[in-house]
Order: sequence, then structure tokens, then C-alpha cells
Amino acid sequence: MITTDAGLAEILPQLEQIDRLAVDTEADSLHCYFEKLCLLQLSFGGTDYLVDPLAGFDLSPLVASLHGKELVLQGADFDLRLLKRALNFSATRVFDTVVAARLLGIRAFSLAALVERYFGVTLTKGSQKANWAQRPLPVHMQEYAMNDTRYLLPLADKMEAELKEKERYDWFEQSCQRGVAQTAIERVRDGEEVWRVTGSGTLSPRAAAVLRALWLWRDKEAQAADRPSFHILQNHLLVQAAMSFDEGGVPEFRHLSPRRRRGFMEAANGALHLPPGEWPARPRRVGLRPRQEMERAAENLRKKRDVIAQELGLDPSFIAPRATVELIAADQSRSETLLVPWQRRLLEV
Repeated sequence: MITTDAGLAEILPQLEQIDRLAVDTEADSLHCYFEKLCLLQLSFGGTDYLVDPLAGFDLSPLVASLHGKELVLQGADFDLRLLKRALNFSATRVFDTVVAARLLGIRAFSLAALVERYFGVTLTKGSQKANWAQRPLPVHMQEYAMNDTRYLLPLADKMEAELKEKERYDWFEQSCQRGVAQTAIERVRDGEEVWRVTGSGTLSPRAAAVLRALWLWRDKEAQAADRPSFHILQNHLLVQAAMSFDEGGVPEFRHLSPRRRRGFMEAANGALHLPPGEWPARPRRVGLRPRQEMERAAENLRKKRDVIAQELGLDPSFIAPRATVELIAADQSRSETLLVPWQRRLLEV
């Protein structure tokens, strides 16, 4: 485990000499509201390294060394966004093994499944939900973390050869570049949408107002305690509570402290007394063709996609997910932003 400036300095000369390395990250989002980068795993030159961002030493030399290199990751989106937030590092070249697997028609594309498929090795699991901010980090968690990058470089070599053999490497590069571009765009929470959790669409407008108030109350409680929101109250319980209040009931959650119970009741009662003009409006879909025409166009595009997918041995949703098909059916000009060139060529949109 690298925990000092001196320890980091020892690996930098070798890192400077290579062009491709495997990278993974661990965070504490299942244990804290304010997510932290807790561990950075690197594999290159035949060695696996663990870098401890919580040790308080300067990581800027490492960030500088990573610039311009090709990073091999398993499902790049989360890691790239975390590296951007925590270290202000933006990757320019990525080899995403999940994208490679899907373009090769591999349906089981978890890291464990890929390692077993290509190397006959069964990885031990069990630390996915662990608290990566704990120190000292147990040995079994360190081993788990190193396994996340240990096989990525040889895996990338094998997959790259297969992609080139199938003449899909260009498709792969397009998809990876799209992924890099998407992670450069910061996600901003929409205050009018963020509280619309699963099940909220079935609520009456008055119950939706209660749900919105309860969601905002929970969010403030989670921030104050620096705990994930679901530790305070899970989404489905918020929906049930909103329905109950709307129907004249008073839901009871015994795990809430007296102080939280008071805040919970105040939030609900405040929403119940709102005038109808302040209830949230149902979201509307605008700018679409007449529904029957849109549905017919979407069905034709889905059929075309499915035939192509079967011929290529690909998951149809990887060529174009259902929601994307529907959006393009409504407005074909959206294909430029929703699909990469190889997907547009296959679908002829």
C-alpha cells in the first residue's frame, strides 16, 4: 500500500515508461453521503499497486504521470467520474473491457465472469459493499482490490485481438471515446425531478407534494449525518408514506429518532397544507410525433435492430436501447447525439 510521497516516487519512473495501465477505484458511497475516493488500484509492468488517497500525501505527481496514457478499466463511467471529482483528472484514452465484451457478443461481462472465461480463474468476492474508508484496510480487502486490476491488461490484449479479428475495433474505439466524452459532462441534479423515485408516477398530485417534501427532508438529514439517504429512509418507504398521508393516515417508522420523527411529520404536514397550485405538475413529454405514428416507427426500428443484432451476435440493447429507439423514432435527428457512428450506420439513421 502506497501511503507516502516517497512510496509514490518509487513507482513513478516506471509508470512514465509505459503507455497502457490498468486502473480501478474504490469509494465509500454505500456508507457516506459525501462520497470519497478511498483507494486507487494500478497494475502495470507486471506489478499491482494500491494507492491510499486517504493517507494525506500529494497525489498530483501521479495525476501528472497518468495524463495521456491509455487506462484499462472494467466499466469506466463510475471510475472516470470519481477520478475527475477527487483528483481533477480527465482521461483521454480508455479501454473499457465491458464495452469490448459486449461488442464481442459476450453476455456475462462482469469482471469475475471475464476472468474465468479467459483465464480459468475464479475470483473471490465479498468486499463490494465493504467500507473502503476504514483503516487499516484488512488484508482480504487489499487482495480483493488488487484482483480488480491484476487481470485487466492481459484481458485487454486478448479482447483487442478478438475485436480486430471481427473488424469491430473501430466500433470499440468510437464507443470508448463516447464514454470518455460523457464522463466529462458533470451531472447536475434537477430539483424538480430528483425526488421522482420509482413509484412516484402513480401518486396523486397531493401525494406527490408530500413525497417531494419528505425527499427533501431526508436529503438534509443524510447530509447532516454524512450517511447515504437510504440509511435514513428507503425510497419505497417514502412513496408508501406519501400515499398514507394523502389518505389521512400517519405512517410509523420506529427506527426514526424523536428529533427525526418531528422533522418527518413537519415536512409532511407542510406539504399537506399546500394549495393545489403549488403541487408538483406531472412531467409531460413534448415535441413528439402523434403517438400512433411514433409507435409504428419505433416498432419498425426495433425489428430492424433485432435482425441486425441476431446476425452479428450482439445484444440488441447495445446497438440501441429501447428508450433510444423510441426517441429516434420520434425525432430522427436525435440519432447524432444518442448513437455513435457505427450504431447509426447499422440502423441507417
